[in-house]
Amino acid sequence: MKTVKKSPPIVAKFPHFIHGGDYNPDQWLKWKDEIWKEDFRLARLAGINSFSVGIFSWTALEPEEGKYTFDWLDRVMDLLAENKMTAVLATPSGARPAWMSRKYPEVLRINAMRQKNLHGARHNHCMSSPVYREKVREINTALAERYKKHPALGVWHISNEYGGECHCPRCQEKFRAWVRERYRTLDNLNDAWWTTFWSHIYTDWSQVESPSPLGETNIHGLNLDWKRFTTEQHVDFYLHEIAPLKKITPNIPCTTNLMGTYPGIDYFRLAEVMDVVSWDNYPQWTGTDKDADIAVLASFKHDLTRGLKGKPFMLMESSPSATNWRPVAKLHRPGVHMLQSMQAVAHGSDTVQYFQIRKGRGSSEKFHGALIDHEGTEKPRVFKEIAEVGKRLKTMDAIIGTNTPSSAAIVYDWNIRWAVDDAKGFLQTNTNYEQTVVDHYSAFWQLGIPVDIIDSTKKLDGYDLVVAPMLYMLRPGFAEALDAFVKKGGTLVTTYITGYVDQSDLCFRGGFPGPLRKCLGIWAEEIDALYPDDSNSIKWKGKSYKAFDFCELIHAETAKPAGTYGSDFYKGQPALTVNNYGKGKACHIAARTGRDFLLDYYKDLTESLGIQTAVKKLPHGVTAQVRSDGKTDYVFVMNFTPGKQIVDTGSTGQKVSGKWELDPWECWIYERESRNEK
Repeated sequence: MKTVKKSPPIVAKFPHFIHGGDYNPDQWLKWKDEIWKEDFRLARLAGINSFSVGIFSWTALEPEEGKYTFDWLDRVMDLLAENKMTAVLATPSGARPAWMSRKYPEVLRINAMRQKNLHGARHNHCMSSPVYREKVREINTALAERYKKHPALGVWHISNEYGGECHCPRCQEKFRAWVRERYRTLDNLNDAWWTTFWSHIYTDWSQVESPSPLGETNIHGLNLDWKRFTTEQHVDFYLHEIAPLKKITPNIPCTTNLMGTYPGIDYFRLAEVMDVVSWDNYPQWTGTDKDADIAVLASFKHDLTRGLKGKPFMLMESSPSATNWRPVAKLHRPGVHMLQSMQAVAHGSDTVQYFQIRKGRGSSEKFHGALIDHEGTEKPRVFKEIAEVGKRLKTMDAIIGTNTPSSAAIVYDWNIRWAVDDAKGFLQTNTNYEQTVVDHYSAFWQLGIPVDIIDSTKKLDGYDLVVAPMLYMLRPGFAEALDAFVKKGGTLVTTYITGYVDQSDLCFRGGFPGPLRKCLGIWAEEIDALYPDDSNSIKWKGKSYKAFDFCELIHAETAKPAGTYGSDFYKGQPALTVNNYGKGKACHIAARTGRDFLLDYYKDLTESLGIQTAVKKLPHGVTAQVRSDGKTDYVFVMNFTPGKQIVDTGSTGQKVSGKWELDPWECWIYERESRNEK
């Protein structure tokens, strides 16, 4: 198990859970004397101690080029300080003023069809534009200089939900420079991209262009490198944004709010340059038994966000009730908001924040959930539920900075996702890399075993078990790291479609799983993709489990078969294997299965490895997660079902023991002596 250490508070002078959300006072300037005063009164009633301000306020701050109007923001910052609240102060680059688009059209993005966008929406800017970068530098500098000594300033909120890409001539030139730096010679480029296919060989660097439906989309190495380059564009732009902030306010942490498993940016890479990670969580709760599966996905994204830097994160946005942009804007059932908030904390968040504080009167988010409804008082049900969260968070200061003691890690890698999603083979649009990783994660969630989510760049020290579903691509050094991990005594689990390609999406020679063949002790000769109405089965430990979508035909070389296929021409051939390798073992699951098999399989495996659950036995739809400071464990037991559930917490060394009844959507938190020992 990895040793846990308590992290410092996100805001050094504020050792409490940040409870707040997006506040848009500039939408209410005409009524500021009435509305602002009432907003702060209601915020205090609800236990709100933080506002995120200025996120989309560029025009309100700079209505004309070079003319700043900070007076309204000054007053809001002063009100925050007077109310002993902390500000998550944003840079406004997510949506620029119309005057800028009109005067400097070069700031507008060009899409993959090589068409220039009109002014509007969000993130409609070219990150390579010298004009845009200079305008961002100017306003960020002005914000930092003005508020550098303000007592309310707690966190810099950089832009909002980075995303998208630009295909303008300037970005094309930057892409060519990035590719040239990466490959050095055209021969290296052509080898890596396998451009002899369809005679797509590049004979001059000027021929390199970003992928487009109007041109090239069939060179997988090009597609991969464009996504990597786009990630680096966001990293570079983020660094550009924070440069004046770090120079002027070096002790104020910077973050930008991420979007879970958003496919357009490698968040592990972006997180490298962030002080603290934050994200926006919008699960689509139903109020039925389906919420258990929805909770698995939300928990996975929380753990993924925590794993980006391996420390507590910020829940920057969540909806306290209806999420208006969902196809069905269903209300949260009573108790669900509390459970959703505690779920984030259980998985490592040191904040509970919302979009939004007050509902706007117009435009596309006027019906989105908020603390303050159009009715405008503390009477609504949602307000009262938020106030209950505020009361509870005030009692939880001891949990701030605690981390998650994990013996197991699951690999989720954006580079692998990009490659698998682009693969022409297998099941085309139904390869489902993300869903597969979540399915494996679901077993640990149901067992109440805390896990870390890592990518191929992370160290494996301290883990007893590493699970790497669909490890299609082996990035440089990762096969060697896994090999060493198993030799030293670790247990590795892989699945079908493992070790097929290198970082350029070139197939390994010498048979699959490529560099892991010796470690896994198998040869994967073929893979059978099944039609939607096809299925097979896996026979394991006297039971039969359904296999579907993929059945990989493997040969056990040094590995031993642990389960076999039940039908088709490969009936009786290995479907599960285990290879004793060095001091550890490497296991392989050759077929896609349902969660029933994965739950049984990982229960058996974790028990054999002595990996402890947070709580001994949990009913379906109930999970338990742990945060720890190394001395005290804080155990969160959460019921994501509409019915009452009985949970036995056990008795050894615990301050709370015995059988407990959880109401629908209820979360308990109890303390015990830490198990964080090896």
